Amino acid sequence: MGQLLNPFKGSIFVSKAVAQDSPKLYYQNLFPYFTKYDRYHAVLASTEARRWGVVYCKKNTVNSEDHAPSWWNLEAVPHVQTLREFPREELAGKVVTVRFDSTLLLMEEIDLRINLVKNAIFTVKYLHKSGAKVILASNWNTNSITRHPNMESVADYLTSVLQLKVLPVQCSSISMMSTKECFEKVDILLLQNLSEFKEEVANCSKFSKLLSLGVDIFVNDSFSQSHRILASTVGITRFCCTCIAGFSFQESLCQLKEAAQTKRQPYVAIIGGGNLLDKVSALHLLASTCSALVFVGMMSFQIMHALGLPVSSRLVNHSVCKEAADVFQFSLDKSVQIVYPKDFWCKNVDTSKKMEIFASHDIPDGWLPVDLGPTSLDEINALLMKSKIIWIGPVKFFNSSQSTGGASILARKLYDLIQSDCDVTVVGTTACKSLMQESSTLPACNVFENASVVWDFLKGKQLPGVLALDRAYPYKINWDAVFCDIALPLVVDIGSGNGMFLLEMARRRKDLNFLGLEINEKLVKRCLHSVCQLEMRNGHFIATNATSTFRSIVSSYPGELVLVSIQCPNPDFNKPEHRWRMLQRSLVEAVADLLAANGKVFLQSDVEAVALRMKEAFLLYGKGKLSVFQDQVGEGWLSENPFGVRSDWERHVLDRGDPMFRIMLSNSTTVNEAHLEP
Repeated sequence: MGQLLNPFKGSIFVSKAVAQDSPKLYYQNLFPYFTKYDRYHAVLASTEARRWGVVYCKKNTVNSEDHAPSWWNLEAVPHVQTLREFPREELAGKVVTVRFDSTLLLMEEIDLRINLVKNAIFTVKYLHKSGAKVILASNWNTNSITRHPNMESVADYLTSVLQLKVLPVQCSSISMMSTKECFEKVDILLLQNLSEFKEEVANCSKFSKLLSLGVDIFVNDSFSQSHRILASTVGITRFCCTCIAGFSFQESLCQLKEAAQTKRQPYVAIIGGGNLLDKVSALHLLASTCSALVFVGMMSFQIMHALGLPVSSRLVNHSVCKEAADVFQFSLDKSVQIVYPKDFWCKNVDTSKKMEIFASHDIPDGWLPVDLGPTSLDEINALLMKSKIIWIGPVKFFNSSQSTGGASILARKLYDLIQSDCDVTVVGTTACKSLMQESSTLPACNVFENASVVWDFLKGKQLPGVLALDRAYPYKINWDAVFCDIALPLVVDIGSGNGMFLLEMARRRKDLNFLGLEINEKLVKRCLHSVCQLEMRNGHFIATNATSTFRSIVSSYPGELVLVSIQCPNPDFNKPEHRWRMLQRSLVEAVADLLAANGKVFLQSDVEAVALRMKEAFLLYGKGKLSVFQDQVGEGWLSENPFGVRSDWERHVLDRGDPMFRIMLSNSTTVNEAHLEP
């Protein structure tokens, strides 16, 4: 559409007799007889698919030479919108809640050697300097942080750390906090300790809504809690217009992605701690990518037993012998080297002060291992040379207080390797402290004090705190590979479903490019398969959440955006006012900003309340750029589909004799009546 409604030969209306269903060929192509992912992969990765711009950026279709292998659950660490990427000018005057990490900002002594700490402080100062009204929220354990017995002392401590006046407030006063008067005498507000509320851990919807009252933007800067589902990290995002990652959160996310990359070989995993049963899936994942697994904790006895070595029964959990054998066999099948301690410092049970070194397979009765022996440490040190390394879990055995410094020796070796440009990731409080004690300057390595987040990632679990944030599209789109002519005007169908509407539109209108944005990945795969089969050069589909990615995707398109359609979003009748996820303020504003002059927005639903809400949202949040295109007749709905192409659901609704509620909006203050001629 040089003007989209003109491309239809000067008329936007088509009689009901003219409007036709999509050909059966398209319906069949949308549901090909592929049932296994590898067959989809074969189609999507084929030369023909690449020729026609079938680009599906997903963990199983990326180049294994440049990215993590397919088994890494990269959906657990997707690209998210960050404070660094968010337009700074849009922060001025906005109420921003920051979920900060109490383990970083409320530690006994702030350690500015730690980049995560510096970034956590910078997040708050950056927002305040940008003119935002900042509310801080977190949970902290008053038993472990004895210097902060109440929220007043926490507020005073944060005031000294941030050099900004922090005022403590009760959660019951949240509804009053967004007023300007609250911020006249203080710089920042601090909510009371969230650990006092059982609703926080329960992710209570009412409590989440309470936390969001008056809040324009939510900033999550507590990555250590991203594996948990909390009201202050997950629930609150349902009620805030914009949800982004802070600087400290962003750094941790980048570090986790870096730890997943396997470009550098050999890759050695040093695994401490115990509880093998809980970590079996994580050990399988590590064995899938690492060259060697080095066991330095209580799990080593379980692995030694699986190898058939003599191990005292008191050191083995016989209920997980099968799982240990599975880990060993899986590693053997993958040609992964397994390294276990060859000797231990042991203490005498009767005379606890007496310690001696014994071979790991020859620990006498009456003795218990307390630390790694010198032979074990020498073997580990030799293995680590020129390797990429992840150390996760403590070097811990019985009564580790009597250890001979095995963790320190290992940390010293890793510190030396970091100075030699080795790629090292250290996970867990004990391992991190051991490494930091080696120097007054923290070495350049990836650090995760909360091991639970990393273990959950290694188990293939998704991280709820990450997934709850706005996810920006992570890949730059090569539009030349997607479309034959990128100068053509663009039509975007948000929530394109099975693609029948868009595919038929693309077949009829070669003078336009068509892009479908759909959150259901399986449907997108089928649509891309159809694009490939039909050798279509002006149609493409992307698996994404358009609410958070529409702006980043469409803004990079070289041509004009002339039409946006949203058809039949699914309402949720269990929520007040028929809440639904798709149409939020941020999406409406993005459409209004990117739509070309005289561009159009087509909305329709078989639920009148939903159609009305969509219309009201675009008129309310469209920045005054959008107006109703047609004359208001009766209820103001279009009587017919203006394109002559019906979506699958529209066809279903009309076939059962129910009405569709349609409206067209225009990015123009004046309506061209000539376009309304039938």
